[in-house]
Amino acid sequence: MFTGKKYIYEVYKEKSFSKAAQNLYISQPSLSARVKKIEEQIGVPLFDRSTSPLKLTEIGEIYIEAAKEIFEIEQRVENHINNLTTLKTGHLSVGASNLFAAYVMPQLITQFQQRFPDIRIRITEGNTTQLESMLSNNYLDFVVDNYRYDNIMYNKELYCTENILLAVPKHFSVHDRLTDYQLSYNDIKNKSYLNDSSPAVPLYKFSKLPFIMLAPGNDTRLRGDKLCREAGFHPNIILEFNQQSTSYMAASTQLGATFISDILVSQLPSFENLVYYKLAGESAKREVYFYYKNHKYKTRVMEEFLSMMHK
Repeated sequence: MFTGKKYIYEVYKEKSFSKAAQNLYISQPSLSARVKKIEEQIGVPLFDRSTSPLKLTEIGEIYIEAAKEIFEIEQRVENHINNLTTLKTGHLSVGASNLFAAYVMPQLITQFQQRFPDIRIRITEGNTTQLESMLSNNYLDFVVDNYRYDNIMYNKELYCTENILLAVPKHFSVHDRLTDYQLSYNDIKNKSYLNDSSPAVPLYKFSKLPFIMLAPGNDTRLRGDKLCREAGFHPNIILEFNQQSTSYMAASTQLGATFISDILVSQLPSFENLVYYKLAGESAKREVYFYYKNHKYKTRVMEEFLSMMHK
């Protein structure tokens, strides 16, 4: 009924088949035939052809009002699509753990909003279980995590490689024999310690020290436990926390050694009362990915965010 509405509307606007045909770049007989076909579909005429200029019938007036509304809807949709494709509007929802929400996402979000200030961005903090559930239920577009998600359910884009260091209070005497292994804050900040010329410390050297660890089940805790087992000892754990930043602050008060991400160390001010050490082994490295649901439609906003992340 409305597929040929432009023909009806042009005749209504010009009040003439001949003028409307010229505007539409078709012949008058062709235009008349198309209008007649629409009127046959409706079952009544839309124009009173006995008048000059042409006038709408009562049904014709109803048809034109409906056509105007459809034109407006089509225009709004077209404008919205144009805005989305040119990133004049849109939204992005990203989930992250406390570490990544606090120390990774702000920089990425700032860069993205400098380029696309009209995009609304929502950051959701949570643990891996919570974030994966929200990603699965389409509440989130991305999750940034160092945990391995199901490859069948999720696609992933590598963001960076994270390294786990050992931070040890300076007052322990063990440092006297390990000067060749010690890292400065700048070594970590500029990642020069990742060079082969920078040796990894033998972790068993710290077996007698008190340790501050994350709570059981946390990936950093699992890796810390494994590193200690591989070094031949069980750590003397004096405190457990849920967040790396809390463990790091506790270590800075000289309570004990802790395993800490180089991302966190590089984003916070230097603690002069801590000494840092590089660790060996696969458990001391983990890859950080941006995960998104497999087969999910990737919006232009998502594509641009991933593109920026890789630059």
